[in-house]
Amino acid sequence: MSQPPHVLLRHRDIPHLDQMEVYQAHGGFSALHKAVTTFSPEQVILEVKNAGLRGRGGAGFPTGIKWGLLSEDLWPHYVVANADESEPGTFKDREILESNPFQFLEGLALACYAVQANLAYIYLRGEVWEIAQALDRKLSQMKDAGFLGDRLLGTDFSLHIHTHLGAGAYICGEETALLESLEGRLGQPRLRPPFPASCGLYGKPTVINNVETLTNVPVIVDHGSAWYRSLGTARSPGPKIFCLSGHVNRPGNYEVPLGTPLRKLIYDLGGGIPGGRKIKAILPAGASSKIIAVTDEEVLDTPLEYESLAGLGSGLGSASIIVVDETVDMDWLLKKTVQFFGHELCGKCTPCRVGNRIILDILQKMDCGEGEPDDMHILRRAAETMDRASLCGLGQATANTVLSTTKFFLSRQP
Repeated sequence: MSQPPHVLLRHRDIPHLDQMEVYQAHGGFSALHKAVTTFSPEQVILEVKNAGLRGRGGAGFPTGIKWGLLSEDLWPHYVVANADESEPGTFKDREILESNPFQFLEGLALACYAVQANLAYIYLRGEVWEIAQALDRKLSQMKDAGFLGDRLLGTDFSLHIHTHLGAGAYICGEETALLESLEGRLGQPRLRPPFPASCGLYGKPTVINNVETLTNVPVIVDHGSAWYRSLGTARSPGPKIFCLSGHVNRPGNYEVPLGTPLRKLIYDLGGGIPGGRKIKAILPAGASSKIIAVTDEEVLDTPLEYESLAGLGSGLGSASIIVVDETVDMDWLLKKTVQFFGHELCGKCTPCRVGNRIILDILQKMDCGEGEPDDMHILRRAAETMDRASLCGLGQATANTVLSTTKFFLSRQP
């Protein structure tokens, strides 16, 4: 059975799609032209709402609803594309930026038109400066072709887009820390509320969407919400890029409709587990996700959608599927993950700063055989406190790892 045409990874079907003339020859910018010349901003938002597009960066919040939350009493509006792809196990946005950049940029322009933002930023990790330079060239080509700049396509709408490189901090993937960094301050999360929709960049209403989310928008405007809903499931419409890594024979990015069974992704597309070994666990959303124990083969028949994974006590997140086989020591995995988050935390809030240190100290004591009877109780209490009281998702990520791993795998039970 042949692979159906890609919606997001179209460069795999169309060579040289990163070139302006090739992108236009295959329908590129038709959605932007249609929107700004025949649609009102409200119509674009309604189309995205009707399509059921949910944010592909982690939370899965409905994109059209997010756009509609911006205050109409406070201007200007801004749009920020979150290209700070820093979650371990996540590498989908980078492929889009490198190989299908114009579809992402068209989606960003459509988002700006929908919320009437005349200025947008693409926030990238400092390590990917070559991608930023390439995007700057693409933006210049779009401006020369009339798809950016003043009076875009002869209309009254003007739009300017700039790239911005951060300093490579994991925490800046969190949207309010990203805004702090973009404004030139230390990348640390803000206390919410207020939320970016009412007080975001420079204190103004701001939409923040990740790269994959925005890359969906041109096809929704071009083909309509009904067509988009024909892909995926009723609850989770559309295609999704899954980053498959860990103990699989063919790691990589796979674009499939939401609702595809986990088994198909791992065994049919990913080629199964090296050496025919068994799967011990799955991290469905990178290092920050709650680990799913594969104690029953039926777990692998779970459809990959937001609601089904929630039923397993985890979440789809950014869909970074890390497969862990039976050879892995879960104590080691837990310690390595906590060390990563401890290195990347910003230090702003006490629950995360102190809680991570407590957890790591206990794990190191256990490694040395110096654990005490109540260590597991303290470990879990510290994680629960981080989950409830941390200022942002990084503290919750550590808690996810600790609570899910200790529940299923650690031999040292309280």
